[in-house]
Amino acid sequence: MAEQLKDLADDRALLGRTSTAERVSDILRSRIADGYFPPGTRLSEDSIGGALGVSRNTLREAFRLLTHERLLVHELNRGVFVRVLTVEDVEDIYRTRRLVECAVVRGLGEPPYGLDALAEAVEAGRRAAREGDWKAVGTANIHFHRELVALAGSERTDELMRSVFAELRLAFHVVDDPRRLHEPYIARNVEILQALQDGDREKAEQLLAVYLDASLARIVEVYRRRVGEEG
Repeated sequence: MAEQLKDLADDRALLGRTSTAERVSDILRSRIADGYFPPGTRLSEDSIGGALGVSRNTLREAFRLLTHERLLVHELNRGVFVRVLTVEDVEDIYRTRRLVECAVVRGLGEPPYGLDALAEAVEAGRRAAREGDWKAVGTANIHFHRELVALAGSERTDELMRSVFAELRLAFHVVDDPRRLHEPYIARNVEILQALQDGDREKAEQLLAVYLDASLARIVEVYRRRVGEEG
């Protein structure tokens, strides 16, 4: 925890002079998504508030916001914890992803599309894979799908999926073999990008649906195995 708090203290500059719960929640959301606070971690008000230099009330409001986003959970007389997802949670996340991401691709309109950010995410994933950094591959994969959603040009959709993708990272953190999870999707992202570059929305949507189904099956397999081991 000491190392996480030291890194968190480096984020104080992001708060500026007008520290707000929204800014604090943005920082904590990013740190949770990046794995600094893994699922099940208890978040200390004193330690985190001290690292960020914010009041207890501000931090509690940030915790409340992140609890509303289903990233944190408050346990009576125990404190605030990073949420541990269930299989049902994971299935619901992917159900939402399928509804939104496939609808975005379906509704793109006529090509050409602005795909530079998607291409950059693909290259970031390839570069991380060459370096053997599978956590970074997972991050690049999330960026790819976030930029895919951004093609809709909807702030509301972006806001919705920001929370969904943050929750998804909680699921990634329980996978014991990140390479096995993330490596196949580098090529799948390339295929989706290529279909969009070709202006073939129908093919891109089909590839995306297959992608999401395969990813869900893999993560659910891991979760169920974990439950069996714990039982």
